Amino acid sequence: MPDTMHLELWLAFVATTFFISGTPGPNMLLMLSHGTRYGWQPTLSTMAGALTGLALLFTLSAFGLAAILAASAKLFLLLKLVGAAYLIYLGIQCWRAGDTLEEPNIRGDSAWARYRLGLTVALSNPKAILFAAAFLPQFVDPKLAQGPQWALLLLTFFVIEAGWQVAYAAGGTRLAAWLHRPGRIRSFNRFCGTAFFAVGGMLALARR
Repeated sequence: MPDTMHLELWLAFVATTFFISGTPGPNMLLMLSHGTRYGWQPTLSTMAGALTGLALLFTLSAFGLAAILAASAKLFLLLKLVGAAYLIYLGIQCWRAGDTLEEPNIRGDSAWARYRLGLTVALSNPKAILFAAAFLPQFVDPKLAQGPQWALLLLTFFVIEAGWQVAYAAGGTRLAAWLHRPGRIRSFNRFCGTAFFAVGGMLALARR
């Protein structure tokens, strides 16, 4: 690793990313919800969609969209409001689900449907682009070759992110057994709905 990046710097990145990725957000909330509704193995399709979305956002960041978003307040506002509106829409669907473990109008009974939903939720957060532009470069040593460092950082990030997504989905799967009591499914749906409302609201109010 010395030829790629300093071990101490990489370990600091691992520790920081571990806590950032583990913090509940749109992606992790979706994994918990789908893990509860479909089981952790079907939720792998959702995870694939979310990771694809993150990869696309990071690619856009690499091509300079982060700089454009940082410079254009109107564009950033538009994108984050669209993303916030979509998360609030998911929250409404969870509230409307009532005593069923399926959101109305958001069917996840096919792998492709779950993949698309994971992709859409991941792409709904433009702050991920700014995160990639502001966070990752702090762990890049300009004195060493850039390519290997970026490759290692991105690989590490996606391994940690995928690990957390599996953990949230598995937690949801275990939660499903607890839900088979009167009233608990409704409470769970309202919890998910409220969480989506909260995340969507925070995204709408977030500054660059």
